[in-house]
Amino acid sequence: MSNTERTTSSSWANAIIQALELEGLDGRQLFSELQLDPLLLKDPDARIPQDQMTRLWQRAVVQSGNPAIGLNMARVIRPAHFNVVAFSLMSSSSLREGFMRIVRYQRIIGEAADIALQPLPDRYRLELAIHGDTLPAAAQSHDAVMAYAIAFCRWMTGQQLIPLEASFTYPQPADTSAYAALFGCPLLFGAPRYSLTFSRDVMEAPLATGNAALAQAHDRLAGEYLARFEHSRVTHQARQVLCRLLPQGEPKRLAVAGALRMSTRTLQRRLQEEGNSFQQLLDETRRELALQYLGQPQLTLLEVAYLLGFADPSNFFRAFKRWFGMPPGQYREQLKAGTAPKIDEVT
Repeated sequence: MSNTERTTSSSWANAIIQALELEGLDGRQLFSELQLDPLLLKDPDARIPQDQMTRLWQRAVVQSGNPAIGLNMARVIRPAHFNVVAFSLMSSSSLREGFMRIVRYQRIIGEAADIALQPLPDRYRLELAIHGDTLPAAAQSHDAVMAYAIAFCRWMTGQQLIPLEASFTYPQPADTSAYAALFGCPLLFGAPRYSLTFSRDVMEAPLATGNAALAQAHDRLAGEYLARFEHSRVTHQARQVLCRLLPQGEPKRLAVAGALRMSTRTLQRRLQEEGNSFQQLLDETRRELALQYLGQPQLTLLEVAYLLGFADPSNFFRAFKRWFGMPPGQYREQLKAGTAPKIDEVT
């Protein structure tokens, strides 16, 4: 196991939330119950710990009573759920080429997923494994990826594609009707792997949306995104830990390092390598959250101060004036009047 936790992109987490809401659940409430800030879902660069996504699926199954709830992902198809990878995928010349791009850029969508495309004599098999950190990944995580994959293929081709086979590692459920309705192919439970198998004709058929020039441009964008993600991985993860810990008081370096499964010295070194420091990151995180919280009128200034981890509200007021040149109350009044400066104009 690596010394930092695996994460899922906020884009994919958004898709999961939408799938849960199709079951009548309050996805964002479930998110909050796991002490995850729903505002992370609005940040395209945010990452969600894989174990928390596992807990999200577990709660969803308990509340819905539907162990096949992951199949709802087939009903929430949006290119944005794949982040920048979607554009590269959509300009691919064939499904085969598109799946190869998913394999190449899968870490952007989620670090916990291990996807492989296996060429066989007369078919291709898309194999999937999702790894947890301290918790085994939920079966619903695998169902969700497989459901989304077949639905996206149908959306891309405009055809009701039917796989040759869909396989699952868990025992056959009592009711397989939802699986049969979605995949429309032979189902294999208790299999050695999760997989979808397609004929070569289906996988190699030209796509109407294929465009080599666009695919090359989108590959470059996806490669740059992946490079930025790899370069600033600890900064992103530490920021998420800070968001989670701030409502409990000012987080200590030791607590953040512990959450990331590294020593405080390693945390400081990794942050320095990414051009940051713990104190600078704490200050920036509080600064960004302050503006988000002040935009929620139901929160009092005292509540905002405590949510930002300030034990003494006067320290929050001084910090806000240092950040933005005005007291938080004045900024909120300007916000209500529609005269507040844009975030990037506030100094």
